[in-house]
Amino acid sequence: MTPSPTGPSENGRRAHWTDWARFLHRWGFDEVAAFLLTGLGPVNPLIAQLLHAGRTPGNPNSSWQALADLLEDPEETRAFAAFLRQEKDH
Repeated sequence: MTPSPTGPSENGRRAHWTDWARFLHRWGFDEVAAFLLTGLGPVNPLIAQLLHAGRTPGNPNSSWQALADLLEDPEETRAFAAFLRQEKDH
């Protein structure tokens, strides 16, 4: 079963998935992004911390916050990579 971007409990956490997938596909980076998400697994939490540190105080960007949260969670990262690969097939 392929992950859905908006399951009942993940609706908020996965709200950006479709937009991200469209953007990556439009620029031809969807397969590269899926590869990097899974291949850089141990580095993803560090990247997430850099995203958190780079945020402007008082001006949270929900998309960047969602990306940082995704990178901190290995299961969500794998699920998004699978979602990207599924979207490529459609």
